Amino acid sequence: MKLLIIGIILIGIVFYTIKTQNNPVTANTAPALLTQNNPLAVATFAGGCFWCVEADFEKLAGVHHVISGFSGGQIKNPSYEQVSRGTTEHLETVQVFYDPTQITYEQLLATFWRQINPTDNGGQFVDRGKQYQSAIFYHSPEQKKMAGQSRKNLNDSHRFQQPIVTSIRAFNGFFPAEPYHQDYYLKNPLRYSFYRNNSGRDAYLEKTWGKDLKVKLTSPKISPRFFKPTEKKIKNTLTPLQYRVTQEDDTEEPFRNLYWDNKKQGIYVDIVSGEPLFSSRDKYRSGTGWPSFTRPLAPEHIIKKDDNFLFINRTELRSFYADSHLGHLFTDGPQPTGLRYCINSAALRFIPQQAMKQEGYGSLIHFTQPSQVNNI
Repeated sequence: MKLLIIGIILIGIVFYTIKTQNNPVTANTAPALLTQNNPLAVATFAGGCFWCVEADFEKLAGVHHVISGFSGGQIKNPSYEQVSRGTTEHLETVQVFYDPTQITYEQLLATFWRQINPTDNGGQFVDRGKQYQSAIFYHSPEQKKMAGQSRKNLNDSHRFQQPIVTSIRAFNGFFPAEPYHQDYYLKNPLRYSFYRNNSGRDAYLEKTWGKDLKVKLTSPKISPRFFKPTEKKIKNTLTPLQYRVTQEDDTEEPFRNLYWDNKKQGIYVDIVSGEPLFSSRDKYRSGTGWPSFTRPLAPEHIIKKDDNFLFINRTELRSFYADSHLGHLFTDGPQPTGLRYCINSAALRFIPQQAMKQEGYGSLIHFTQPSQVNNI
């Protein structure tokens, strides 16, 4: 069924060219962990169309990256075409790499239940077949126990009239899908929106969960160092332009802002909270007139949100603690990520490398060394 919808989309937008198709982001080019003392944990879920499941998980604070692929089958490195025929025993799956000091496995489970129909054993929404069945693949006895308890709690809640059929299975391998499936919602926003809106997923979830659809996530280890000041203090501290950009989602002028051509080594922090966001190492000359980066310094400090202003589908970037509007994410950047974090200078404060230790960012100095894409 998904292949049919894709065909309809292609016909409907045959004259629409999406620039970012020429900048694929593959599993092998996912941003690396940039915090030395916080190793990432991994969780694996099957929830039907992996485009949708990947998109929802990637928008959670504390999730570093998500890879679409296949698990549960008997053959190695299956293709999407093979799995879609339903003959390999694989399920469409996502692997979620997350920082357990920022988000817990239990919170990922709560989010997962709000993405699927756990009572459907024949697929998920418009996608039918066992390759679209829902499942939780556990990587440890602890994950198995938590998944089992979470499923029991959901069953006991009587939110669903039918029994929960989502399986809990031992992880037995994961094979990334083809590059064009990775970050599909970013690279093909129009096609993705058309597919998702016609899949029945969101309508079902909104009807089933109502006001409880969004999980209220609280960080298990919130740093007291970074926080959002009072409204009065923000107004007294920021310039009018900084306030309009960070608090009212405005956009500054290109080429006429503070950091678009800054060539110094150092880091960029949120102008409101001081939380570290980007490094000079990942800054590059994009030609747009705004500071552009290939990846964040601390991914857990960046929140991605859908932005459909004027019916244009984009991904807005906001800071985690201050909730400042930063800019937008595009998929026309250079390798190794293929991403362009397009940021307003007015949302940033630059800290030169020589001042980082004095200002309390000394542990991040080694992240400011030049890289191959630093060409400004």
